[in-house]
Amino acid sequence: MSKYYTGRKTKHLFDPQSKSPFRLSRSKIELFMNCPRCFYLDRRLGVGQPPGYPFALNSAVDRLLKKEFDIYRGKQAIHPLMEKYGINAVPFKHQKLDYWRDALHGGIEYLHAPTNLLFCGGIDDLWVAPDGQLFIVDYKSTSKEEEVNIDADWQISYKRQMEIYQWLFRRNAFNVSATGYFVYCNGLTDRDAFEAKLDFDIKVIPYTGDDSWIEGIILNIHKCLMSDTIPVSGQDCDFCKYADGRKSVE
Repeated sequence: MSKYYTGRKTKHLFDPQSKSPFRLSRSKIELFMNCPRCFYLDRRLGVGQPPGYPFALNSAVDRLLKKEFDIYRGKQAIHPLMEKYGINAVPFKHQKLDYWRDALHGGIEYLHAPTNLLFCGGIDDLWVAPDGQLFIVDYKSTSKEEEVNIDADWQISYKRQMEIYQWLFRRNAFNVSATGYFVYCNGLTDRDAFEAKLDFDIKVIPYTGDDSWIEGIILNIHKCLMSDTIPVSGQDCDFCKYADGRKSVE
């Protein structure tokens, strides 16, 4: 838990009277879809959910993958994983790539004029086909005995993440393929000894995205933020269940 977490925020909250664009990250869209009440409390009233612990090993895998793909980006060469999975592309080279990767201070951005909401998201990678079409790429890492996939119900958030990135780049006038790729790293635990290293099986999983749902969600988000009424909780929101349970016994 962050030592700076106080449970209340006073800055960067939505003001219905403000004329300035209001910035919303990809993760805040996901928060709204999981629980409109928690989203409203966070973005309108300044009461955010407690932050989770950082996944340091996952972050290390992300950084190393970026370094590795950047080597092939510099050479404009096909990465061995792309070759293995028959993907005719190379890592996309662009002067703003580092900015697009910076979820906290940058990211790919788009101002939705009808609502004055500025949406943003920090990507992991972009690949480009010979015809100039872009593929959104997202890195994932885990460690489990079975082979990785994106078929579990909870992984709908992964798919929405991919679709939001596709939408953002399309709104920035890029030619984006409906196909995106998850580079999924699975830490192997069947080795005889640790020997100060962790081996991974890496699988590239294609996913065909559909961003047609995003426009409707944006309008719902704006309606939620403009309202003076706190919305109901999401059906499966553990935070709201805990808050209600605690309130009932205090």
